[in-house]
Amino acid sequence: MKVLIVIPSRYGSSRFEGKPLIDIHGKSLVQRTYLQAAKANIDARVVVATDDERIYNHVQTFGECVYTAAHHISGTDRCFEVAEKLNEDFEILINLQGDEPFILPKQIEALADAFLDPSIHIATLKKGIRTSEDLFNSNMVKVVCGANEEGIYFSRQAIPHLRGVAPDEWVNHFNYFRHVGMYAFKKEIIIDLKALSPGKLEVAESLEQLRWLENGYKIKVLTTDFVSPAIDTPADLVSVENFLKSNPELI
Repeated sequence: MKVLIVIPSRYGSSRFEGKPLIDIHGKSLVQRTYLQAAKANIDARVVVATDDERIYNHVQTFGECVYTAAHHISGTDRCFEVAEKLNEDFEILINLQGDEPFILPKQIEALADAFLDPSIHIATLKKGIRTSEDLFNSNMVKVVCGANEEGIYFSRQAIPHLRGVAPDEWVNHFNYFRHVGMYAFKKEIIIDLKALSPGKLEVAESLEQLRWLENGYKIKVLTTDFVSPAIDTPADLVSVENFLKSNPELI
């Protein structure tokens, strides 16, 4: 099964401008993400997608990069443009977030392997939530799945609400999950997804996956036991340093 892994990367950010190029122990954030993706034991081509000349020139020193339009409202839209531009023979497209410098190759492999089931068209990951701080953090997206492990809803809110239980006890009474934001798509549905307009749910929560659910597409959600620290602001680099102290093999 041939896989195209696209890493969308943009320079401008209201919370952390120039984030893809920050140095993390001698390698940029985007370089670390690229190198981790390249370690996956699958038949894959890895490409960075950007509209910024600085990122493009930097990526060219260690890997492959493709220019994309500046108007995209989501990383997935940028990935879809790359898929169309390359127009090569691949079966699965994986959208790997550009700020995932410590993503595990086995997580990418798991997403690709999900498509051995021909009924799956979209797949992503989830990880259990263990603390109230994470559960009520609106920057940490939560996901609820049905019995078949397909996503029912994604939200920035803590879902479901546990009636009659104090909120600070919710994590002790229900298995909550956070969304780990990688997506994989079967090539044949990309054209259909590109044609969809943002829906009310997506606009309300600012979560692109709600566009697919709102239009009847099913999302398979696999469980993982690992999530790398989020890098959304310069302050998050402290968490990265603490993470690397506990995981020195990833330096």
